[in-house]
Amino acid sequence: MDQQTIIEALILGTVEGLTEFIPVSSTGHLLLLGHFIGFDNPGKTFEVLIQLGSILAILSVYFARLWHLAISLPSDPRSRYFVAGILLAFMPAAVIGFFAHGFIKAVLFESPALICSTLLVGGVILLWVDRLDLKPRYHDVTQYPMRLYFGIGLCQTLAMVPGVSRSGSTIVGALLMGTDKRSAAEFSFFLAMPTMAGAFALDLFKNRDLLSMDDMAIIAVGFVTAFIAGVVVVRWLLNYVARHGFKLFAWWRIIVGLAGFAGLYLLG
Repeated sequence: MDQQTIIEALILGTVEGLTEFIPVSSTGHLLLLGHFIGFDNPGKTFEVLIQLGSILAILSVYFARLWHLAISLPSDPRSRYFVAGILLAFMPAAVIGFFAHGFIKAVLFESPALICSTLLVGGVILLWVDRLDLKPRYHDVTQYPMRLYFGIGLCQTLAMVPGVSRSGSTIVGALLMGTDKRSAAEFSFFLAMPTMAGAFALDLFKNRDLLSMDDMAIIAVGFVTAFIAGVVVVRWLLNYVARHGFKLFAWWRIIVGLAGFAGLYLLG
């Protein structure tokens, strides 16, 4: 593991942590950036496995709330209802991710032009949704109707396509189905925990024979930087979204998508 590879892993880990929980597609950013800087890894495992840093970031920020949720499960129907809602929302992505894992990694992850396209389209959709005069009916993330939890889970499956954004698809879906911006972003955090943990476990199992000690060292570097950057974003995002909406993220997607197309045209 040379110095250049360490620097690349630091950069990519930081990008992962900064973009995982905002609606801009962390995977899309990582794959595009890796393409242009020449960073390659067996089976594209690095991009998925460093998500463990982001998972631990959100667990650390939400630890007190998660602990209260865990100890209240036996006695509190509201806690059981919320956990059931999270699991229901997780199931569509779990099923599709398990059966389509090979196609996603071998085909979709290898198409920079597709990523640029989905970044652009997603940016336009975010701008459109942010300007709608929506009338939120659901504000408490723990008391959404079960059909709403499941609907958000179906929306999350769109993020199997890199560049769509897991948080973006869940937040937009939640807003269109009647939630307010803050609770939509908050539920995206909660749903990220089982989804990212499942993707991490599946990718690690599928690619266990491809990984070497050097790969694990690079992943560890990316993991640490993703954790630090993820903590910063999780602590900041909810208040920002509640006050300012998603316009900043929409324009960022559009700029990155256009820059990506320009880079592909000029550099290949």
